[in-house]
Amino acid sequence: MMTHLMDFLPAVEIETDDSPAHTIIWLHGLGADGNDFVPIVNELELMPGSAIRFVFPHAPERPVTINNGYVMRAWYDIVHANFSDHQDKSGIHESQKAIDALIDREMQRGIPSECIVLAGFSQGGAMALQAGLRQSNPLAGIVALSCYLPLAESLSAEASTANAATPIFMAHGRYDLVVPLTLAMQSKEKLLASGYSLEWHEYPMAHTVCGQEIADISGWLRRIMSIP
Repeated sequence: MMTHLMDFLPAVEIETDDSPAHTIIWLHGLGADGNDFVPIVNELELMPGSAIRFVFPHAPERPVTINNGYVMRAWYDIVHANFSDHQDKSGIHESQKAIDALIDREMQRGIPSECIVLAGFSQGGAMALQAGLRQSNPLAGIVALSCYLPLAESLSAEASTANAATPIFMAHGRYDLVVPLTLAMQSKEKLLASGYSLEWHEYPMAHTVCGQEIADISGWLRRIMSIP
């Protein structure tokens, strides 16, 4: 069966070299789009000498219950301010399949799965954990920023052994009023208790990204991707 372009999420793509050896798929937060994290390409201290394709997909547009049904880009619906309550399982699974398709496409384009990093912020970070830990191909790593572990109760049954040892970078702001630090820490403890290799960082910030965090992500990426 032919795969048409429309089968893939639309995305902004940036390559730091003509022949990428690694791919970083970066998932935006609720209400944003793929352009939101494009500046990170120049802020990460990975160049020169690194050949990376950055893929910044746009989430589908859908009504978001917690925002009075307003239609915006969202990886899944949010019904309740307590994110672990009444989770949108069908929406989460739908986006997981769309992210899996992007990973498959990178492999078809010649990037081994072991050279693919799945990253995300807020709702995008939740999806990076959801899709990355269930992905059947081993990934280089997972970056989960200012987020939480969705569908935590089904992780043990659905987790892929291929990513049991995949390194995770998880970070959160101490003053985050959108995704509570306590929820992120519960997610961290769940992942550690499940045997995952997780590096945890806290920063004196709200629901955002800060300079020290970007520097720490840069160092972590250089280590896991063997980039000079």
